Amino acid sequence: MLDELVLLKLGGSLITDKQTLKSARNAVIQRLAEEIAFARKQSPSLRMLIGHGSGSFGHPIASSYQVRAGNLADWHGYAATSAVVQELDVLVVAALLDAGIPAVAVQPSASSVCQGGELQSMQSEVIRALLDHGAVPVVYGDVAVDRQQGCTIISTEQIFCYLAPILLPSRIILAGRTLGVFSADPQIDAQAHLIPELDAATLERLGSSLSGAGSIDVTGGMASKVRLMWSLLNAMPEIGVRIISGEQPGVLAQTIMDPSYQAGTLLRRRPFSR
Repeated sequence: MLDELVLLKLGGSLITDKQTLKSARNAVIQRLAEEIAFARKQSPSLRMLIGHGSGSFGHPIASSYQVRAGNLADWHGYAATSAVVQELDVLVVAALLDAGIPAVAVQPSASSVCQGGELQSMQSEVIRALLDHGAVPVVYGDVAVDRQQGCTIISTEQIFCYLAPILLPSRIILAGRTLGVFSADPQIDAQAHLIPELDAATLERLGSSLSGAGSIDVTGGMASKVRLMWSLLNAMPEIGVRIISGEQPGVLAQTIMDPSYQAGTLLRRRPFSR
């Protein structure tokens, strides 16, 4: 596809050890960066915007200070969360640069404004300019000011949902540690199975069985990801959304290069045209 734009998220559980405070999985980050670089080399017309979660860097601190709920008496927690998510972003951008990718960090909190936890506005002109010049903008889950409650947390998925109608990507890839969307929580239900394709009927059947995060996650875990992506698909049904695991080497590169590559779970709002 000519000049295809892909939005890719590297999940916090994938690039950090969420059980240990501020513990980056540096070898995994390096491998993922190399896979992205390989995919871009194989598909020269591909444009990419990369986002990442904050994992064990941002979530524990944000949770302890209740930053997402807002109405803070002391904004030290907001400042501390902002600082620590930037620490992880530095590691991710450095790995991408080392792999030969012209990655440029774009701090979401510098221009984002929310209302009741919902992202209302975010500066996009810089991101569009970077994409036009062949650079790869890198955003991440971050703090944000909120008109109603003072402050909140915005996830990478929220940022993608805001930017998608502006940037018009053809695909969104969410790479985490979990293989995709399961019928139940596979950590507690031996009968849980991977759902290769998630449509409206399947989503309705799942109902509340979609699991949240297995550790501290102030942005809601898998259930929140699916809800946000489905909301986006309702508005932009032509976008392909795939949730995959980045744990197995090569899967991310193949998913980036080939839209039809069978990995993880495909979220589909309507049947593809034949």
